[in-house]
Amino acid sequence: CISSRLPRSFPAVPILQALLYKPLTPSVIPRVFHFRASPSTKISSRFCSWIKPRVPPQDFNIFRAGFSANFTAMTGSSSKQSSSVYDFTVKDIRGNDVDLSIYKGKVLLIVNVASQCGLTNSNYTELNGVYTKYKDQGLEILAFPCNQFGGEEPGDNAQIAEVACSRFKAEFPIFDKVEVNGSNAAPIYKFLKSSKGGLLGDGIKWNFTKFLVDKDGNVVDRYAPTTSPLSIEKDVKKLLGLLDSLKQQHIIPSLLVK
Repeated sequence: CISSRLPRSFPAVPILQALLYKPLTPSVIPRVFHFRASPSTKISSRFCSWIKPRVPPQDFNIFRAGFSANFTAMTGSSSKQSSSVYDFTVKDIRGNDVDLSIYKGKVLLIVNVASQCGLTNSNYTELNGVYTKYKDQGLEILAFPCNQFGGEEPGDNAQIAEVACSRFKAEFPIFDKVEVNGSNAAPIYKFLKSSKGGLLGDGIKWNFTKFLVDKDGNVVDRYAPTTSPLSIEKDVKKLLGLLDSLKQQHIIPSLLVK
């Protein structure tokens, strides 16, 4: 260990600065430690001659890279924070990448679905109705199959697509089966949960939890699995701007009458 051979007065911070910010080569190692030390610290030539042959430069570079990576991981100083759902790429039911930025300007209803749940029939039926009614006005429903709740989505993607598209006639896009809770949760779901927490914690409680996303990709609301898609219709219309247009239709005739 290098630290066991250092003088007591040798400053630790300059060492780390040197390791993190100076390119280390055989000719530079002694000079890095010497010039990074404070003026009051004396480093003997004996120390420099000891450190050069015993600590190969590649080891220092490995240490520097590892320290920097660990520091970044602990502090999150260089990690890019996702600001909207448009920052994510997911896979569709056929395994193709889908950049969610293609939905910019759309209102999104994101749902974790299952084929064998007690809520399946009512939710698929009502989701179809809402989608058919508002898809031309800018609504998209994104369905993510998940098998984490009671094992109620056990099939592979082909079987899931058969149930959703053939049995329930779903016209909205179905995506790859994902996990929504735990360390293996899909990044998009980590973002959704951190944006809108639920009752008794952020975790998804069951199949058919719903997230409503505005035209800018911001998560604006979250609905429990038992919430009927039809009951969300008013919120969808508000984000689509349809409530404002209805108000205008009522206001203009009333002005003409007066």
